[in-house]
Amino acid sequence: MTKPLQINPLKLSQPMGALLCFLGIKNTMPLMHGAQGCASFSKVFFTRHFNDPIAVQTTAVNDITAVVDGGDYSISEAIKNITKKVQPELIGLFTTGLTETKGDDIKGATFLLKDTIDMVYVNTPDFEGGLESGYAKSIEAIIEQLVEKTDTINTQKALLIPNVNLTPLEVEKIKEQISLFGFETYALPDISDSLDGHLGLKQGALSSGGISKEEIKTLANSSVVITVGESVQKCGQKLREKNTKVSHLHFDSLGGLQNSDEFYGELMRFKELSKPNPSIVRWRKRLQDALLDTHFALGGSKVIVALEPDQILSIVNTLSEAGVKVDTVVSPTKSKALESLTCKIIIGDFEDVEHNLSENDMLISNFHAERLVKKYKKSVLFRGFPNYEVVGNQLKNDVLYEGSTMLLCEVANILAHHKNANH
Repeated sequence: MTKPLQINPLKLSQPMGALLCFLGIKNTMPLMHGAQGCASFSKVFFTRHFNDPIAVQTTAVNDITAVVDGGDYSISEAIKNITKKVQPELIGLFTTGLTETKGDDIKGATFLLKDTIDMVYVNTPDFEGGLESGYAKSIEAIIEQLVEKTDTINTQKALLIPNVNLTPLEVEKIKEQISLFGFETYALPDISDSLDGHLGLKQGALSSGGISKEEIKTLANSSVVITVGESVQKCGQKLREKNTKVSHLHFDSLGGLQNSDEFYGELMRFKELSKPNPSIVRWRKRLQDALLDTHFALGGSKVIVALEPDQILSIVNTLSEAGVKVDTVVSPTKSKALESLTCKIIIGDFEDVEHNLSENDMLISNFHAERLVKKYKKSVLFRGFPNYEVVGNQLKNDVLYEGSTMLLCEVANILAHHKNANH
């Protein structure tokens, strides 16, 4: 970051990442320890993005309780009010900048309430980190506080730990692909059946689906933990602390042919298989064909990507294989995930995007990029959070052979359409 301030922020906060994580656990109430406005903003933000109701409660800290209360009272009152109406199996308590600056002891507050209800606490100040780190910290807290130690292994059980950028459909697809190798596959968190846009029986006050608290407790007997995205690599190591016999396979990205080959190759080696399922081979051939078909539209095109680091890496890997020239990427936070990229890397905001947009054909970013692409008459592919004007964000798939095929076709069609519209 070269500037002393953000002009038009691209960054999202750690509490928002924590909220998304807890929404992937069944019958959980995410509880944001902070002012009412913090929770209201996040609720509206994700409700508009997913077009679905979002469960979240707040301790509603105000100017008086912020000074007088040490945090215990407002947390216990919030839980008392929540449990009058609903019975969550778990409460996910996470902090905001206000309560972190104040120095509230949420570990102590959780300990005082341990006989009342099961809770997981995580410190997520929004004056540091971002969406990815808030999500990853929450997974680490869940593993540390809920998963039980063991030294036994279930050879048929696998655990997927996805990064925050993976959509509900992508989590589902990765789980399905792992299951093709003979595993019973779990995901932590699992938004594939809570935020996937299914029509439920009624609008619930709690998270509507996901992995259950009881399933989380027994995750340490998984034969393998698979982490996807640099931001969650440490989570896999945390799980191994609960059982050193667990194998850990890590992938920074599952975008494009090369990364997908590596993913399936590692699983084949782990299971000692000589060839994969025929459907995997079929999708690989489709991706190869898509690389040929889209090369003429994509070859030489210049694209700028402004997203979270793990998603930047995934999309750049896929597009680069088809000949796209990614000249610049803009990330809201620093990450090791970007170290392998050879293009210009800016830790910045939408002002930095605007300064670099004129020499590019396309911008890949969230909905807030719309104003810029209209101003500079550039084509756009909406990805990341938020995406307010597109229906079906939860059903986007950009990973492995199938998703990479879809992404290449979508980008090629947008570029061709934009070119024709401007001639």
